[in-house]
Amino acid sequence: MKPTRRAVLAGAATTAAAATIAACGRSDSGDADGKITLTVATFNEFGYEDLYKQYMEENPNITIKASKAATADEARQTFMTSLAAGKGVADVQGVEVGWWAELLQYADKFEDLQTDEVEGRWLEWKTKAATVDGKLLGYGTDIGPEAIAYRADLFAKAGLPSDREEVAALLQGDWDTYFEVGKQFVAAAGIPWFDGAGGTYNGMVQQLSNPYESNDGTPIPLDKNSDVKAIYDKLVEHKDLSAGLGQWSEDWTAAFQNDGFATMLCPAWMTGPIEGNAEGVTGWDIANVFPGGGGNWGGSYLAVPSAGKNVEEAKKLAAWLTAPEQAIGAFKAKGAFPSQNDALSSAEVTGLTNEFFNNAPVGSIFSDRATAITTQPFVGPKFYVINTCVADAITRWDVDKGDPVDSWNQAITAYNELGLS
Repeated sequence: MKPTRRAVLAGAATTAAAATIAACGRSDSGDADGKITLTVATFNEFGYEDLYKQYMEENPNITIKASKAATADEARQTFMTSLAAGKGVADVQGVEVGWWAELLQYADKFEDLQTDEVEGRWLEWKTKAATVDGKLLGYGTDIGPEAIAYRADLFAKAGLPSDREEVAALLQGDWDTYFEVGKQFVAAAGIPWFDGAGGTYNGMVQQLSNPYESNDGTPIPLDKNSDVKAIYDKLVEHKDLSAGLGQWSEDWTAAFQNDGFATMLCPAWMTGPIEGNAEGVTGWDIANVFPGGGGNWGGSYLAVPSAGKNVEEAKKLAAWLTAPEQAIGAFKAKGAFPSQNDALSSAEVTGLTNEFFNNAPVGSIFSDRATAITTQPFVGPKFYVINTCVADAITRWDVDKGDPVDSWNQAITAYNELGLS
């Protein structure tokens, strides 16, 4: 998706309105002449505009009325309000991964979308995250497989390999490998290795199976969360490798124009922001590698609320929009990287190159990175608020240059004030 999809950090805590969601009836209705209007609610850029037209041409009795919110948070607010009111929900609802976990608390308000037609359609981890008690509650749209974007010219300046295959071999391994190479680079070039600890933390924490909550949704007390503290401490240990930039800030944007850093974590959709911010700068490339194996940043689902007016037709539309052929069309239209197995192996995807990144074969690179993802973190309803405690702590020492120990203690205090445990 587009750059406003900022990982799982863009989720939101459960609202009071959501807590009052009531069961609603369902029906399939049409006009007297058999015409049916299907409402579809999405946000940002799903790449569906031309697909809507195609579907209506192939199904003359269907009219699609689409609404597109500017941001995922705006879409969430509208949808949760409608769901709580028991009316006004769309027939097909786009759901961002950041607030997917919140909706899963109300699994009985959504249709089971499992059919023989869609069996095996998506990457296993994408389907698993959308399954509750054997019910498939969402059809996967896009994903954000991560690679490493780097400045080949700065690598050469530091005496490091700069060819993308050589860089992939150089960085192959765990996060310790990534940081050790960074030390070599900074010592030779005097330029920060990565853009900021906040973005790097995001890539690291999402490789944990249970970052902040147990599988039953029980929060893990932050002062006893050894996995998260280990990542925090590792970033503190290597803070001299960071440019100390908060992603999406003005300073971060400006740094692309002044050799501000040499590498950054790069989900498929991040290629657009890098190209836009680094306009006129040569040397950017992408290596088919990610520390620790694989990682995902961002993505969405299509769900069908049971309170919709045209449930059965909505299921058909959602299944069609998320079929491999249509996923490829959305990818070509807006860069929404597909989560469907057949799409990932399609020549239309794997054959894509990007001129700005030295003609990097981005299609095959991100397809490989997608298949390297073996699991997704458990993201429960409290993920967002707990993650914010840690993210704020990292910002205090990485961007604002505070003391890391004091900042962690502040994170513990902020967590305790949430009253979660």
